[in-house]
Order: sequence, then C-alpha cells, then structure tokens
Amino acid sequence: MASGMLYRLLPVLILALLQAGLCQATPSDGAPYVIEVIKSQKKLLVRHGDRVEKVFQAAVGKGGPGDKLRRGDHKTPVGTYRIVGFNPNSRYSLFMQLNYPNIKDAFFGLKGGLISREQFDAIVRALKEGRLPPQDTPLGGAIGIHGLGEENGKKLVIHRNYNWTEGCIALTNAEVRELRRYITIGTKVVIRE
Repeated sequence: MASGMLYRLLPVLILALLQAGLCQATPSDGAPYVIEVIKSQKKLLVRHGDRVEKVFQAAVGKGGPGDKLRRGDHKTPVGTYRIVGFNPNSRYSLFMQLNYPNIKDAFFGLKGGLISREQFDAIVRALKEGRLPPQDTPLGGAIGIHGLGEENGKKLVIHRNYNWTEGCIALTNAEVRELRRYITIGTKVVIRE
C-alpha cells in the first residue's frame, strides 16, 4: 500500500522539485546544457548540442562593448566561464556566480601590470582546483547571472531597453528562476561580443 502511494506521488514530487529548482532538468542523452551570451544582441541562449532550447533577452554591463579589463569598468567579460555557486537570497533575486576571472583574464591582467605574479598564481591555482578565484584583485569579481531584485514597471522598462549592470548578465526574476532549471555547478557559460 505505502509503496503504491509512493509511486503515485513520485511524479508530483519530481515536478515540485523541478519547480523549486532543487532538481536539475537534464536532457535524456545526458549531454550538458551550455549557456551562451551574445552581448551585442542582448541575448542569453540555452544550448543543448547544436539545438537552442531557450532564448532570453538579457541586459549586460553598462560599460559598453569590449572585454572586462578591471574592477569598476562596468563591462561584461568575454570568454568561457563556469557556474561555481548559487545565492538564492541575493538582492537581485537569484545570483549564479561565474568563475571570473579566468586564466585569460589573469594572463592579460598580469601582462598589463594590473595584477602581481602572486595574484596571477592564486587565480590559476584556484581555477585548477575548481574553486572560485580571488574576487578582490584589480580585475574585479562577483560576476554572474542574476535577476532584477524588486521588480517594478520602471525597472522592467530599463531592463528591456538598456544595458544597466555593473558587469553581470541580468534577466527578469521569473526568467532567472527558469534558467536555473538548466544550470548546475560546472555549467559552461560562453560570453561573446
């Protein structure tokens, strides 16, 4: 009797967990989803192989086109990153942290004299160990994908018409919660100009 009830309730439980973002939707072939951000088009795509599963309108850094070079330039970095953490209690609703800076960012920071050799080595070591790289160097940090926080008509108009972030990628609160269903720790995020 109890096992029969469990089998009847299992689909409901799975649906509830998916809705809450506690259980990840994965394609039946087991291949991971990849997130692609195209800054110039203000688009965030959820890809599975060659297929685009979902497209969201996104806002990016208000610093304009080009790669992020330093803390405070308000640019969204260009390159390949990974999701390394989630903050469901962010002031922007949900925050999905990227492993910025990556090795490319650190290399150009070292070459350009923005960071020391010790800072470069610490970034590389953290990335090799699968940890979040130091976030307090002159390259900046706390780059991720997030919602709007407290939504209102004015914020939604700004979001739809302008790149307004400090360097992150922003979606509406409902969209960032929907995106969360495709993402796990380690999900690849490719950011293009």
